[in-house]
Amino acid sequence: MVRYALVHSIRNAASLATTPSRSISRLPIIRPFSTSRILALEQQEGKQLLTIQPPLDIEYEDVEDHPKPLLERVRIVPDSQSYFSARPSFTDTFLGVEHLYLKWKVLPRTATPQDTHWTSYDEVRAMTGNEPVPEKRYREMIRMLKDLDNIEPVVMPTEVLRLIDEHKRAFQPNQVKPKVFLVDEWGRSLGVGKRKTSTAKAYLVMGEGEVLVNGKSLTEYFGRLHDRESALWALKITERIPKYNIFALVEGGGVTGQAEALTLAISRALLVHEPQLEHRLLEAGCLFRDPRKVERKKPGHLKARKMPAWVRR
Repeated sequence: MVRYALVHSIRNAASLATTPSRSISRLPIIRPFSTSRILALEQQEGKQLLTIQPPLDIEYEDVEDHPKPLLERVRIVPDSQSYFSARPSFTDTFLGVEHLYLKWKVLPRTATPQDTHWTSYDEVRAMTGNEPVPEKRYREMIRMLKDLDNIEPVVMPTEVLRLIDEHKRAFQPNQVKPKVFLVDEWGRSLGVGKRKTSTAKAYLVMGEGEVLVNGKSLTEYFGRLHDRESALWALKITERIPKYNIFALVEGGGVTGQAEALTLAISRALLVHEPQLEHRLLEAGCLFRDPRKVERKKPGHLKARKMPAWVRR
């Protein structure tokens, strides 16, 4: 029995030795990370030998000299980090103001704040393309601009001046000065006045007290004594009636409105000849325009405020 098993095992071993070996399937081509060459598979004597080729020699020091790939050259990159926010333009503006505010916070400030008029909320929205600008952020930006505007002029940085010029209004009401009238070559001074819808121009020249209004004498043009006194009130309180000749042009409104407009015109013309009379004219109220006007009539009213009588039935 043992002899039979031994013979059977020897025969099986001999059959395996004479059987040809199975063909080994070709492995897929392996691509290295450096896409320079392909690794080849070679079969030599029934064995698979993996031949690895070295990558190309790369000079890493000269990488910056090589041109960038086409994808990087044609890719559009936003010029602002706030491009994908809800309000990119205003955010860039706000961050620019905040940067200068923190940068120059240590500089000395003036004791009296500047009276600068800044761009309004609606103007800021129009400048940013109607972006949804929060009013709280707008007020915070104006507060920082006011603080930067109060820096001492001696140490004011140039970049802060440029920033202030960008955000302040082109028209500053506090810088508008009234037109100054001077005595011309004929010795005349000009004054302009208004009252309600009436306007008046008065020319004053040294003389004997003659007054012409639209080419007529004062008594002929103003029939009421009150209107004549009102027109010459500035000369009367300063006792200058017999010292000047007046040539006046009035238009619009009624007689009373024209007389009061002429009062303001004569006062301003007199101030050109004698500036020292300003205090007396101010006390008399001759240098202020009366802003009152006739109130308009409303629908359903008999006059501006008068209502029809209420009837029960």
